[in-house]
Amino acid sequence: MRYFIEIAYKGTDFHGWQQQPNAMSVQEHIQKGLNKILGTNTTIVGAGRTDTGVHANQMYAHFDTQKELNKKDFAYRLNSVIPESIFIKQILKVSATAHARFDAISRSYEYHIHLANNPFLLETTQQFYQKKFNIDKMNQAAKILLDHTNFKAFSKSRTDVKTYECNLTTAKWEQKEEQLVFYITANRFLRNMVRAIVGTLLEVGEGKLSIPQFKKVIQEQKRSKAGVSVPAKGLFLTDIKYPEGIFQ
Repeated sequence: MRYFIEIAYKGTDFHGWQQQPNAMSVQEHIQKGLNKILGTNTTIVGAGRTDTGVHANQMYAHFDTQKELNKKDFAYRLNSVIPESIFIKQILKVSATAHARFDAISRSYEYHIHLANNPFLLETTQQFYQKKFNIDKMNQAAKILLDHTNFKAFSKSRTDVKTYECNLTTAKWEQKEEQLVFYITANRFLRNMVRAIVGTLLEVGEGKLSIPQFKKVIQEQKRSKAGVSVPAKGLFLTDIKYPEGIFQ
C-alpha cells in the first residue's frame, strides 16, 4: 500500500531535504522515524528537493508499506519520534502508482524579506535595514518572466538537467508594511532558480538593472549575467498541487 505524507519543516537545522552522507536531512529524519514505527527499512520519495536552510509549509513524500495504517494515529506517532522542527500534517492513502514527485502538476514558493532588523525573524527572512526598493519596477520585471519558458540564466551553473524549460503561472511581489514577499508558481523549478530570480529582481528594485537589461539577462541565458542568489533562509516551499482524485 502507498501513502503520501504531508510535511512542514523549518529548514534552519537541516542540510536540505535529500538524504546525504555526513549531514542530517529532513528525509533522513523522517525515514528513521518510519523505520522505528514500522520495524522495517522504509524509503520515502519527496515531491522535490529543498536546499540547506530552505523551509517548507507544504512538502509531500510517499512511502510503501504492507500494513494498513490508522492515518491520524500514525501521524501522531511519527511526530513523536522526529525533531520538533519537522511536522507531519497528515497521512494520505493513494493508489499504488501515485508518485509524490512525478504526479505533482505545480509547485509554489515564497521568498520573505523584512525591511528592518528583527531578531525574531533572522532565521526565516532576509533582512534589509534602511534600504528601499521600487516594487512597481520589480513587478514589471517579474511579469516579464511569464512570457518566457527557458530559465537557464537563473539555474545553478553545474547541473545535469536535460531541459531548462519551466512553465510559470505566477510571479509577483507584495508588500505589507515592513514585509516584502515574492510569490512564484511553476510546473517545475531548476536548482537555485527562485533565489537567483529574487536576487536579480532586487537589483531591478535598487535601480542597478533596468527593465530592458532584465529582459536581456533572460534572453542571453547565462547565469553570470543574472544577479547574486539571495540567502536560503527566506525561501519557503508553500504549495504543491496534484491532479484531482489522487488521494483516496
